[in-house]
Amino acid sequence: MLIIPVKEGENIDRALKRFKRKFDKTGAMKSLRTRQAFIKPSVINRDKIKKASYIQRLRDRENI
Repeated sequence: MLIIPVKEGENIDRALKRFKRKFDKTGAMKSLRTRQAFIKPSVINRDKIKKASYIQRLRDRENI
């Protein structure tokens, strides 16, 4: 549970902004989205390999 102490005379928008920043850092929404549907480990590994090959291609083009 996130606790954001609001200081005396502090603007509520500023406190809300601090809350949003802290909430994003926890990664709660990201983990909820990943748990919505089961993804097989083989599919996850395949995506990692695709991403790595894509990044390698970009680096190779940059070095040419």
